[in-house]
Amino acid sequence: MTELRVRAGGTGSPTFLLLHGLGATCDVWAGLAGLLGTSAWVAPDLPGHGGSAPLPKYSFAAVAEAVGDLVDPGGTVVVGHSFGGVIGLHLAGRPGVRAVVGLGIKVAWTAEDLAKATALAGRPAAVFETRDEAVRRHLRVAGLDGLVDPADPALDAAVVKVGVGWRPAFDPRAFGVGEPGMAGLVESAPVPVTLARGEHDHMVSAAQLAALVPAPADLPGLGHNAHVEDPAALLPLLVVE
Repeated sequence: MTELRVRAGGTGSPTFLLLHGLGATCDVWAGLAGLLGTSAWVAPDLPGHGGSAPLPKYSFAAVAEAVGDLVDPGGTVVVGHSFGGVIGLHLAGRPGVRAVVGLGIKVAWTAEDLAKATALAGRPAAVFETRDEAVRRHLRVAGLDGLVDPADPALDAAVVKVGVGWRPAFDPRAFGVGEPGMAGLVESAPVPVTLARGEHDHMVSAAQLAALVPAPADLPGLGHNAHVEDPAALLPLLVVE
């Protein structure tokens, strides 16, 4: 079993399982978690991120298996951002999952995109002289530059001390998961799937999402990390019949 760092709160049903994007940590969900009232929520650092142990080899299915026990069989809505949204779709068939909400998932992958990801996966984690430098690299990789204060104490989970230096906790080998196959995942999901993007998200277009689901949500004024920019904008997406 993969050792995971997990944050959780609330007791009400359904449970919201919150899955962050590639390079981030579960702390990006703090704003949304604070708006869920008494609803139960669970947010792990995905394997190879933050305080969670790495995997021997990364695939979407392997990451989903590692966090699968966090699904509440009594009723779970999986909310995933980008990479985490793909993991959510892999969990769609788990007993207890009632719906999947995917935000900012990159749908179209070119050969150049995949080659770049493979190259990044083959590079060792960069080590920096200071914690501040490692934090800045973490924020860049996670797309959180300008959205999260580098002095935020929550970033302690995002970097690790190594010898006389510091590095982001993220395992770069996770870049090598490959193309997610979104059309097949959405088509085979046995539960309702909601797809959304920030209006200014350059990772995925409204037209690409509309080709997968009948009524994707376009969140006005927001970018790729809409859940960090304006957590309240996600609340209408979390209403499950």
